[in-house]
Amino acid sequence: MKSIVVYCGSNLGTNKAYFEAAQNLGKVLAEQGCRLVYGGGNIGLMGTIASSVLENGGEVIGVIPTFLKKKEGAHLGLNKLYETANMTDRKNKMIELAEGFIAMPGGLGTYEELFEVLSQAQLKLHPYPIGILNVAGFFDPLLQMLQNTADAGFMPQQNMDLLCVADDAENLLEQMRHWQPHDAVKWVLPEWAKAEKQTLS
Repeated sequence: MKSIVVYCGSNLGTNKAYFEAAQNLGKVLAEQGCRLVYGGGNIGLMGTIASSVLENGGEVIGVIPTFLKKKEGAHLGLNKLYETANMTDRKNKMIELAEGFIAMPGGLGTYEELFEVLSQAQLKLHPYPIGILNVAGFFDPLLQMLQNTADAGFMPQQNMDLLCVADDAENLLEQMRHWQPHDAVKWVLPEWAKAEKQTLS
């Protein structure tokens, strides 16, 4: 895990704990020799974590679409900044550079990016660990939604193990280092469908 993508908000959020967690994650990544790959912006939690990594002697790569570079402003102190034509190219470039993924508190973009890499992991399109830094219980409702999804039969229970979850950076990175990909059956008929001789097609 020399290169970790962090998805997080372009806002700071109402709880100062989010800001402090971004600062600490940046410090820990730098201390542990992990390169940060992120969305390239200079605002919100995004700018906070990038600045923290740099201030602690770490390396940061940003990936930002041209239209957001003009709106939000790219971080000027990065080791490298990729500029992309659109959001899809940005997400693909970040995944290409990744050896692990972490989601911090954020908005719709953060959720989209997290679910993209989760879906790809389910389909075995990448072999990398995915972590959630669950600051102040921010992701509790999302984790419950995922459990509800498994309970309702729309994903295997084993897919809950695609995620490493912790409320502090050190514990999360330790979990991610020991995480291993595993097989899970993707398409399973429920008992009622078997009884009625339904098929998946």
